[in-house]
Amino acid sequence: MSSAAAKPILYSYFRSSCSWRVRIALALKGIAYDVVPVNLLKDGGQQFSAEFKAVNPMQQVPALKIDGIILSQSLAIIHYLEDTRPIPRLLPQDLKKKAQVRMIADHIVSGIQPLQNLSILKQMGEKKMEWAQNCIASGFQALEQTLQHTAGCYCVGDEVSVADLCLVPQVFNAER
Repeated sequence: MSSAAAKPILYSYFRSSCSWRVRIALALKGIAYDVVPVNLLKDGGQQFSAEFKAVNPMQQVPALKIDGIILSQSLAIIHYLEDTRPIPRLLPQDLKKKAQVRMIADHIVSGIQPLQNLSILKQMGEKKMEWAQNCIASGFQALEQTLQHTAGCYCVGDEVSVADLCLVPQVFNAER
């Protein structure tokens, strides 16, 4: 089997919201894949192993080996899946709605989620939970204001989009 036809391999951690976004996209698009678990806690973090660093020099999950390439960063992976496997669509065709989806996704993946990453929280010391909760709460308050203008059944209108793929794992992680 050629590398372009091989089953995709997702390097993932079960509690990673970034990995979860990609798993949702793969599921919605009906793409079968294999998982290589990367435990972010075991042995000081398996993402720091030489083996995984060869897969993703950023030493973060997710990473997806697909079509003969390795991609990292959840939105880059999702956009590649959208470009190469556009059915079902995860970005609206309407340019204004597409921009809103991207804005909401970026708000979550750049403005809320990184503030609760293990690498950041470790540096915050004793007040890490209080600090993370404040960042998450202020991010969600801003997001709620945006959603008042964009939401239908989903974040933007009445179809599942990349914004929803970002929101669901973030809500779950905020509640833990």
